Amino acid sequence: MAMPLVHVDAEVPIDELLRAVRQLYLAELENFVSQVISLRAERVAPSLPPRESSLHREINRGIPFNLGSRYDELIAKRDDEFLSPEEHEELLLLTKEVEHIQAQRIEYLAELAQLRTTSLRELMQELSIGDAPYAVG
Repeated sequence: MAMPLVHVDAEVPIDELLRAVRQLYLAELENFVSQVISLRAERVAPSLPPRESSLHREINRGIPFNLGSRYDELIAKRDDEFLSPEEHEELLLLTKEVEHIQAQRIEYLAELAQLRTTSLRELMQELSIGDAPYAVG
């Protein structure tokens, strides 16, 4: 899988960096945000116990790019009412995959919250994690 490219100058002011990030598709943005959150976690707590470090890695893994990209594409087609029966079946399968990944993520978050003796909501706020971007409902 090729990494998406964004053209930026060598010295990049924050507003220009944000302008470049705005060019990303949703799945690319989610992957980028996961990586930024991981970087932040490393800087805030560089010496986490091994299990917490492992949980952070799993929590920040996110939806694989190809899966998220295809999911977004099928959702857009569904919303525009251009979804074929085959694509509808594919969307149902992808939805199950996305839900499974998100459920695993919640399990990892709950375990981390338990290790830190805090609530899941407080942990998510601490880690700057909002609602799941692929919440299906």
